[in-house]
Amino acid sequence: MRRYVLTGTPGAGKTSILRGLAELGHSVVEEAATAVIARAHTRGEDEPWRRPFFLDEIVALQRRRQLAAPTTGAVQVYDRSPVCTLALATHLGLPVPRALRAELHRIAAEEVYERRVFFVRDLGFCEPTPARRISFEDSLAFERIHEETYRDLGYELVEVPAADLARRVAVVSAAIASHTA
Repeated sequence: MRRYVLTGTPGAGKTSILRGLAELGHSVVEEAATAVIARAHTRGEDEPWRRPFFLDEIVALQRRRQLAAPTTGAVQVYDRSPVCTLALATHLGLPVPRALRAELHRIAAEEVYERRVFFVRDLGFCEPTPARRISFEDSLAFERIHEETYRDLGYELVEVPAADLARRVAVVSAAIASHTA
């Protein structure tokens, strides 16, 4: 099973690309952080990222989703990974929790994700949502942290340039096809 990761700046269109890949028949796994934030919002928490165990919740959900994902196909595509959670900790200025360190060790030791990671470039803006409260300028800083974090851990970044959605889905799909052939 080849597990690929989509990463990049918030609001770059990763989720839309993921859905496009699903329409092409790829098995996909959605982002955990957005789900953790959405659940907290339904409980009336306005800024769950300020809670001490926020990162632990993301790590736990990422792991559950990775382990529960169907293993029938040759490829899975993930909207973010624990490496992104490490970038989030850096961005928020939070210490790296034990659970995240353990998960980073596990995914490296088990070679869970492909070393080629799809880096989705920004579209020139960042549209705020209830879960995404970040300015475009801050999103670019966050993008750099993601890029540095993946490279520091030895991942190869495959550029997914700003373009219309169909073109971006085609870039990712073609790269997966050439890598799995």
